[in-house]
Amino acid sequence: MKRILVINTGGTFSSRPSDHGLAPSINGDEILSLLGDFDPSVLLDWEDYASLDSSNILPEDWQGLANRIGQAVNQQNTKSLYDGIVLIHGTDTMAYTASMLSFMLQGVPLPVVVTGSQLPIGVPMSDAVDNCRCAIQMAASGMAGVYIAFDRKVMLGCRASKVRTLSFQAFESINYPYVGEVNALGLNLNTVLPCDWSFDASLPSTFQPNTKYSTRIAVLKLFPGMHPEIFSFLQAYGYQGIYIEGFGLGGVPFREKDFTAEIDKASKAGMSILVGSQCRYEGSNLNIYETGQRVLACGGIPVHDMTQESVVTKLMWCLGQTSDRKEIEAYFSQNLVGEVTLP
Repeated sequence: MKRILVINTGGTFSSRPSDHGLAPSINGDEILSLLGDFDPSVLLDWEDYASLDSSNILPEDWQGLANRIGQAVNQQNTKSLYDGIVLIHGTDTMAYTASMLSFMLQGVPLPVVVTGSQLPIGVPMSDAVDNCRCAIQMAASGMAGVYIAFDRKVMLGCRASKVRTLSFQAFESINYPYVGEVNALGLNLNTVLPCDWSFDASLPSTFQPNTKYSTRIAVLKLFPGMHPEIFSFLQAYGYQGIYIEGFGLGGVPFREKDFTAEIDKASKAGMSILVGSQCRYEGSNLNIYETGQRVLACGGIPVHDMTQESVVTKLMWCLGQTSDRKEIEAYFSQNLVGEVTLP
């Protein structure tokens, strides 16, 4: 018998019509009744954490969820009461939550699977039941880590992005294979995934989340003619890190609107300046063009093929560990949880 903890945070999955549009209000007991018959070898425990549209999920919720998962993992004198955990979540910020939990829960010894839906559970043609069933099966798989289950696919949590607003195929795994897919034979896990990160043997034998973070970051999506003095503004207001979404492979302008000079000044002042691509697929490479090589020479930190959600949450998590720019750069030269393909 596998025992799975399901934590409900709200989202479309748990929503009903209200005077102001769809709003989360369905609790765990109601969800369980709407799931119908389920695998008798799986026992489900339900818990309501919140009833939130995911647009209202904040970093302190990530911290709270990570700590609750840590408690669940370490119940019964370090022998977990649960074989896996499912987190029901709104889709709009689901990829951010899954990415941050990947960093906060490094070394988690069981599957943590985040899921949601494009239509509320109980509505005709809803995808909620299928997504939840897939998530529960993944949580019972014994494959430790943080994942997203959606549209009969399982994705590594730090590699998933929401790419569509209305379709049931709302999420894709970016620059990384699917962890598993559901077909007529059930949930089939990918046994040939790239595994170029390793469990840190220095972690304590009793799992403990590391939930420290900083929100003093900004994301800049470049456009032609953008003014570079934004760096001075952010620095004056105490921001510790900036992620620049550059053009193409990660290039930034260096002539009339000279962003490289501002990157150089900000880096020397101790700010962590990360640079990637606005393109979702295939990643950035700052070594190919002059525009990228100038960024590297000025102290810009490359993010390679990471998702935007993963860059943002990794930067927030890293700044919770240290404010030293060199140490942040060292973190981004490591593949901690499968979030990046390093050259």
